[in-house]
This record gives sequence, C-alpha cells and structure tokens, in this order.
Amino acid sequence: MPGKHQHFQEPEVGCCGKYFLFGFNIVFWVLGALFLAIGLWAWGEKGVLSNISALTDLGGLDPVWLFVVVGGVMSVLGFAGCIGALRENTFLLKFFSVFLGLIFFLELATGILAFVFKDWIRDQLNLFINNNVKAYRDDIDLQNLIDFAQEYWSCCGARGPNDWNLNIYFNCTDLNPSRERCGVPFSCCVRDPAEDVLNTQCGYDIRLKLELEQQGSIHTKGCVGQFEKWLQDNLIVVAGVFVGIALLQVPWALRVPPHSLTPGHSHRWPLPHLLSLLQIFGICLAQNLVSDIKAVKANW
Repeated sequence: MPGKHQHFQEPEVGCCGKYFLFGFNIVFWVLGALFLAIGLWAWGEKGVLSNISALTDLGGLDPVWLFVVVGGVMSVLGFAGCIGALRENTFLLKFFSVFLGLIFFLELATGILAFVFKDWIRDQLNLFINNNVKAYRDDIDLQNLIDFAQEYWSCCGARGPNDWNLNIYFNCTDLNPSRERCGVPFSCCVRDPAEDVLNTQCGYDIRLKLELEQQGSIHTKGCVGQFEKWLQDNLIVVAGVFVGIALLQVPWALRVPPHSLTPGHSHRWPLPHLLSLLQIFGICLAQNLVSDIKAVKANW
C-alpha cells in the first residue's frame, strides 16, 4: 500500500550471548592459568624445571602432571573462547566448540570402553596402583594422592593390605630394617571419630596380626574393588548426565527455553551433571554466536 513502508531489521550479533561467552571463558582462562602456574611452581620446587630428566625418574604417577595438563587445556580453551567472542573471530569460536566437543566425546568414549573392557581395565588399574605403591615414599605429591584415595574410598592397597609388601619400607622381609616393616600407611587405618590428633603410626606392625584382628584397625578392602563399587553407585548419575544433555540439545536447537519443558519444576544438579552441561552449553553458545556473525557478514 502507498505511504506504508516495510522495515526489515538487519541481523546483528547478540551482545548478551557474546559477553556471556566472554565472561564464561575469562573465568575458565584464569583458572587454567592458575592450575598451570601451580603445576610449574610445584615442578620448580622439586627441581624438575632445572633437570627435565627427573620427570622419568619417578616410578609412579607424578600428580603435578594433572595440574599442568588440565591447566594447559583450560588455558587454551579459555583463550580461544574469550578472544573469539570479544573479537567475533569465527575461527577461534569454531576451534573452541570443536575442541570442547572432542573432549566431551572422549569422556563418553572412555566411559563406554571402560564398561566393555572392564576386566582389562581392572587389571590395568591394579597394575597402576601397585606401581604407585612401590613409589609411595619417592614423591610427597604421590604420597598425598595415595593417602587421599585410600581415605576417600576406605581401602588399602590395590587388592588389599598385603600389596604394601611391594614397597621397600613396608615389606615383611627379614632384611627390612624400617620401623614401618609389616605395616601400612596411616591412610589405611580406620579413623576414630573421637580422636583429635591424627595417629600416623596406627599402621605399624598391623600385618603381623591375623586378618580378623586387622579388620578393626585398618581397611582390608582393596582400592580397585572400592573404586568399582563407587562407579556402580554413581552409574545412575552418569547415565542421567547423558540423558539430560540429549534433552537439553533439542530445545536449544528449536530456540525453546529448557525450563519450558517442565514448568514449575526445579532441579538440583550434581557436579558431574553440571560439568557436562557446561560443556554442551559452551558449545551451543559458541555455535550460536558463529551463526550470528555469519548472518551479519552476509549482509555486508
């Protein structure tokens, strides 16, 4: 009709999504840099940075590797997402989403393979724990990690307390002059709630007693079995993560708010749910921003 003009709104990059992704990733970037700095500082304290060959001298796992690898990955992802969102760089945004998606599917594949090859995984886990038992006194970080695992899962050794025979300080041979001979670390001990001061000598000579007598003083179950039990107990949580992710992707693709599927309901998400949902949320947010940038460029 004459006198009436149609106005078409040109596509634009959503500021809300852009700066939310920027803020999301700058936190990720700072945390990654902090993890990396802690790892490098720990290696510096051990003298590893001045002697790289020391990395291979330790017979077991060096927990500092976890800080360095996780911190490095987080820093790279945070940088790509942060700068990609701020500068509207589609290459960095695609790199961010593909890298994050690859990590997620590696987690999924690891879970599936661990279920399919559970016997092989059990044997490898048993071998891994025993190798670290041998190196228990060689590195303070490894020692703290083993103590944490044994306390958390209420276990001792890979299969049981006798696995500590593999360690030169705890074995029961007559030639062993150590005061810890035929003992176990304090982290194997059953803690007394009324005990204010930690008794680090509670495991001394404990394996000289009969197994029934040991049960009141130390945990007699192996960490491999306790870890398997923990996985089984959390299987519903793990399965719920993937079901939740599948449900989340559908409304996002249709631009429907996820809460509209279940009005009036609120949920508490355990940590594994939150981590996986954050990964998918980051991927979707980055892809949505890439689509907006491409739409704007198409009108130039």
